[in-house]
Amino acid sequence: MNKTLNATWQERVKPYAAISEEIGKLHPEILELAYQENWFKLFVPEVYGGPGKKLPEILRLEEELAEADGSLGWTVTLCAGAGWFAGFLNPELAAEIFAEREVCFAGSGAVGGVAVKTQEGYLLNGKWSYASGALHATIFTANCTLKNESGDDILDENGLPEVKSFILKREEVNILPGWSYFGLIATGSHAFEVCNLSVNENRTFKINQQIEVTDCGFDYPFLQLAETTLAVNSLGMTNHFVRLVEQSFYARSGLGRYSESQILFFNSVLNDCKAELLSLRTQFYLSFDESWDELMNKGKIGDDKLNEVSLNSRKLAHACWKLAAMLFPYCGLEAAKKESEINRVWRDLYTASQHALLTFES
Repeated sequence: MNKTLNATWQERVKPYAAISEEIGKLHPEILELAYQENWFKLFVPEVYGGPGKKLPEILRLEEELAEADGSLGWTVTLCAGAGWFAGFLNPELAAEIFAEREVCFAGSGAVGGVAVKTQEGYLLNGKWSYASGALHATIFTANCTLKNESGDDILDENGLPEVKSFILKREEVNILPGWSYFGLIATGSHAFEVCNLSVNENRTFKINQQIEVTDCGFDYPFLQLAETTLAVNSLGMTNHFVRLVEQSFYARSGLGRYSESQILFFNSVLNDCKAELLSLRTQFYLSFDESWDELMNKGKIGDDKLNEVSLNSRKLAHACWKLAAMLFPYCGLEAAKKESEINRVWRDLYTASQHALLTFES
């Protein structure tokens, strides 16, 4: 497997992963590493200080980040993914935002607010859930339906209520603690709200419409970008889990409690799982790389190839969840101990499985 993440960095992450879960957010040492490596700016155009990485490299990096620690991989993926909006922002505003070394975007894809059009801009009210990285984010993105001052919907070109995205600053939002789920605890994916917040017109944007600043490949379709980045997170966590399963089983079998035939049976199950995971990983990256090459060479990806990328993303994610369920019974009570590493990885993986984008395999 191509190692994009330097082993020394993996060693720096490892001792802080459990502590991050205890404090409910990424440990300051892990955050400092993320700032040093520009991980929260992975999708930001170079003109704004982005690292100049392209999606094929980013996907493989996100897989390894998730393998090092599920909460780290998930937070970087969601926060860096929100940073992709940089290309649609007012250039002056974007330059100001990304001048900050520790800039980090968080937000929600849900339409959770209402924005009333005023002479100066908009008046916002709303609440949005599941903003990964909320406790260290400097910028929040929020989707709102638009209304005029009389309270009537502003309609788009199709006659439907218009929705716009807004840029909100950390000091303008109120964090609502509520990330009480059993996994990905250190992502700190809390809700946030605003009440009667006035913002200027330049704080609005719409993705996939007017691109203000772009890098090569910036126009990779957002749906498949989201699906692939989520899929590699499940893959990375599963890589980690499979490795721990093997260690856990042999720690138990060392007690002499298993017969030779039982150990052979476990080895067969484990090897089958490893082979299936490798096969699906290979198929996933082959399909994605072909779509990327198509975009680079032809300027557009055909619908058939995009559908293939989506399907392979879902197949990979679903296989990860099924393989982890198959292997879990071989791990012993250590896997059920909430303070153990293997239990944390298992909880992170199955919390990630609840993201709505990959719920159905086809």
